[in-house]
Amino acid sequence: MAQARYKPNLKFPVSNFQNQPTMQFTIDATDPNTRARSGRLETAHGIIQTPIFMPVGTLGTVKSLAPEDLLACGAQIILGNTYHLYLRPGCDVIDRFDGLHRFMHWDRPILTDSGGFQIFSLAKLAQISEAGAAFQSHIDGSRHMLTPETAVDIQLRLGADIIMCLDQCIAYPATEDDARAAMELTSRWARRCREHWQAGDRRHSHLFGIVQGGMYPHLRRESAQALIDIDFPGYALGGLSVGEPRDTMLAVAEAALPLLPDAKPKYIMGVGTPDDLVDLVARGADMFDCVMPTRNARNGQLFTSQGTFNISNARFKDDTAPLDPHCDCYTCQHYSRAYLRHLYLSRELLSYRLNSIHNIHYYLNLMDRMRRAIQTGTFQQFHQKFFANRSNNGV
Repeated sequence: MAQARYKPNLKFPVSNFQNQPTMQFTIDATDPNTRARSGRLETAHGIIQTPIFMPVGTLGTVKSLAPEDLLACGAQIILGNTYHLYLRPGCDVIDRFDGLHRFMHWDRPILTDSGGFQIFSLAKLAQISEAGAAFQSHIDGSRHMLTPETAVDIQLRLGADIIMCLDQCIAYPATEDDARAAMELTSRWARRCREHWQAGDRRHSHLFGIVQGGMYPHLRRESAQALIDIDFPGYALGGLSVGEPRDTMLAVAEAALPLLPDAKPKYIMGVGTPDDLVDLVARGADMFDCVMPTRNARNGQLFTSQGTFNISNARFKDDTAPLDPHCDCYTCQHYSRAYLRHLYLSRELLSYRLNSIHNIHYYLNLMDRMRRAIQTGTFQQFHQKFFANRSNNGV
């Protein structure tokens, strides 16, 4: 007898994934003094207001947070990861739920990374060839092969709204020869991804190409042009925030972002601090993701309008004030610094949730403030005031 497919009783409707229109990206406003812009990115699971930060839900969950927590923080889109979800729980499990949205009870857009960075950072004995990346699982040592085509297929099975080409990420520092070889392989893989995606059942997905080239601006220019020639719905800068100095990261982004089509969304992967987000929006970036807000929250580091706090600090022992008096997140509305310190030092699980709620809210509120500044033509003043406040608070 055939086994019945489990259909969870979720509170959102199933989208009709067939015959979805081409992704629409509309620029609503541009800042007259910088390259900052605000826009609308339309997907099958909803509209994303840009510039936007995407909380990282690598394993199908943003650590310690329920989807309702994310919605309350203002999350519009979250990120999942091909490498991790392919290994565990596996596509066969997620297929039973018709994709990642139902599996994790998230009815808004999802972006999935292709797995290239995880192969670079996690996989044992990875072997990169023209065919793809052969790797050993960090979970059980089993052997696997990820090709440009299978990376696309896995992401389609996950049901992500935005999917990424397989790319080769390299360490910092890298020689120009190594950076060029990885960049050229990434470009060849991108063409294969595009052809496979175009020929198959794309459903509601939109494929982004990834610009590589290490810290060499001329290689970034070559990579950008190669991807533009292939033509993608959107473009990303990969291989940043891999240990390079911040000034180098900004210089590479400043060189590469203007080369990408202004009519397409521009995504900087794996970046970064609040300072990075403000400076990169000024340079024309639209989308970001980073584990920093949740990882730092679990380590007791909290971002506030008064600077970055380490909640374990003894000065918070009997502090009755909210974490940030200018923040309206759930944590700041209900709990004191003293209580947050107590939870953290006691290693209570609630500490991770409350700290993560605050940091995610801080990041998303920062993006909202930047969008409003762009729309009112005051982004340059916002940029100046943001860094002046950081300096005044000793950050």
